[in-house]
Amino acid sequence: MSRTAAALSRAAGRGDGSVIGGWIGLKIDPDLLAHLASGRAIALVSGTNGKTTTTRLTAAAVGVLGRVATNSFGANMPTGHTSALAKAGSTPYAVLEVDEHYLAQVLEATEPRVVALLNLSRDQLDRAKEVAMMAQLWRAALVRHPSIRVIANADDPMVVWAATPPATRSPQVAPAPVIWFSAGQRWHDDSWVCPECGSPIERMADQWWCTGCWLRRPEPQWVVEDDGVVDPAGDWHKVVLQLPGRVNLGNAATALAVAAEFGVRPTDAVSRLGGVASVAGRYAQVAKDGRTVRLLLAKNPASWLEAFDMAEEAPTLLSINARDPDGLDTSWLFDVDFAPLRGRQVLITGDRAYDLAVRLDVNGVPFQHVRTFTEAITSVPPGRLEVIANYTAFQDIRAELDRVN
Repeated sequence: MSRTAAALSRAAGRGDGSVIGGWIGLKIDPDLLAHLASGRAIALVSGTNGKTTTTRLTAAAVGVLGRVATNSFGANMPTGHTSALAKAGSTPYAVLEVDEHYLAQVLEATEPRVVALLNLSRDQLDRAKEVAMMAQLWRAALVRHPSIRVIANADDPMVVWAATPPATRSPQVAPAPVIWFSAGQRWHDDSWVCPECGSPIERMADQWWCTGCWLRRPEPQWVVEDDGVVDPAGDWHKVVLQLPGRVNLGNAATALAVAAEFGVRPTDAVSRLGGVASVAGRYAQVAKDGRTVRLLLAKNPASWLEAFDMAEEAPTLLSINARDPDGLDTSWLFDVDFAPLRGRQVLITGDRAYDLAVRLDVNGVPFQHVRTFTEAITSVPPGRLEVIANYTAFQDIRAELDRVN
C-alpha cells in the first residue's frame, strides 16, 4: 500500500512520493522502519548543513560493495527513511540522511553500524532548537548507543562535545572510539562559547580550544589536504569532484571515512565520488537562451557562506521565500555577510525579495529586483548565471526551468 501511495503522489504531481508511502506504512505498523532496517548494515548522516550531499557521496562510495538503499531526495525523517528502505527492497547496505532533530529516534529504530555527525549551526529560528540544546540531544542519544561507531567533525566544537563520551558514563560500558575528520568550519558564530563549561573558545589557524576546561580540537584521522584527502594511514588520495567548493571536499572526506567502516578502501571509493554531478537538483547546470544556469541551495547563514564560496564571479540571482519548509522568520538574513557579492551583477526575487533588498542595501550590495526567473534570464548577458535560493524558492526556480525548457 505504501508503494502505491508513493506512485499516486508522483503521478498527481504532488511530490516525489518519498514521504507519503512511509507515512501510511508507519500508521499501519509503527515498527515498520525497524523491521525494514533489520539485517542491513546502515550508516546515518546528520548535521545542520551538507546532509544530502554527504549522503549521496557516501552511498556512491559504499556502492563499491553492492546495492545501497538511500533517501536520495532528502526526505530525512522516519517517514522518508521508511519509504526509501521499502522502495529499495532487499539490499545489504543503507545510507540514510537524518534530520538532526530525529537522530535519536532513528538511532533507536535502525541500530546503525555508523553515524556521521557533520556540523551544528543556527537554522530556521522560528522552529529549530538552539544549537547547544541540539548538541545535548545528540550527546544523550549517543550515550544510549555506545557500540555505534561515530564519525565526527573535529573542526566543530559543538559536534566534538556531542560526540565525546561524558566522564560520568559507566566504565563497564566501553564506547567505540570516535573517528574524527577535518572538513573545516568557515562559520564560527554558533561556537564561541564552550557547551561544557560556558567559557570562551579560542581559535588559532586550524586549532580551537576552550579556555576553561578540557574541550579542544581532537587530532583528526581523515584530513582534507590540497585537492585530496589524507586517510588514517597517512596516504593521500586525490579527489576529483563535479561538485563545486571546498566544502564538498570535506563532504567527500566524510564519505570516505564512513565507507572505510564498511571495509571499502579509499582507493576503490574515490572514483565513485567523481560520478556524483547533481544532488536532488542541487549544483545542476542547465543551458537556457545562451546562459548556463547553476542552482545552489542555501537555507541558513552557514550554508549561504558556503554558497558564496561555490559560486563563480558571475551574475547571481538570489531568491528567498518564507513558507513552512523554509521557516517563517527571515531575520537570519542579517547574520549573513553578503559582501562577497560586491562587484558582480546581483538580482533578487522570491516571496520575501524585499527583506533581501533591505539586507543587501545595508551591506552595500547593489541589486535589481526581478519577478520571474524568465525575467532574470533576459536581464543578464550570455554566459553563466549563478542561482542561490532557499528551499521552496529553489523548487520554484526548478519548476520554472522545467516549464521553459
